[in-house]
Amino acid sequence: MAIDVNNESGWDIDERAVLDAARYALQRMRIHPLSELSVIAVDADAMEQLHVQWMDLPGPTDVMSFPMDELRPGKEDEEPAQGLLGDIVLCPEVAKRQGEEAPTGHSMDEELQLLTVHGVLHLLGYDHEEPDEKAEMFGLQKAILDGWRAERGVEGPSPAPTTH
Repeated sequence: MAIDVNNESGWDIDERAVLDAARYALQRMRIHPLSELSVIAVDADAMEQLHVQWMDLPGPTDVMSFPMDELRPGKEDEEPAQGLLGDIVLCPEVAKRQGEEAPTGHSMDEELQLLTVHGVLHLLGYDHEEPDEKAEMFGLQKAILDGWRAERGVEGPSPAPTTH
């Protein structure tokens, strides 16, 4: 998988963990190994501009996803399609605040990992507007994060969703 992670936020983030979380999520969702993804971390001002431009909503948000080729999860009995997944934009400043405000509390980097998986799922067509969609997406997000953390030997539960 070609995954580019660029940190333009001015914050010190664990870029390797973001890359690894994205790669694990894409493998788990059976995305073609030659597909491409871009992840960029931006400051709150840049995120606010994107949020206003694309969602017509004020203030910075935690994560935004911009799909390109509208790839979908691969099926067990089919060869997955290859293409450009798109872009995930993360805001470490918002992630830090959300991690601190979470009921169990977690680090900015843990929140960025959660948001990366969340962004991947959005790129793959998952949403959380309706209760059944939210249950499916957040359940899948938790399963991916739990699997990734277990693979890395991280003990304890994955951070609970704080997004949206």
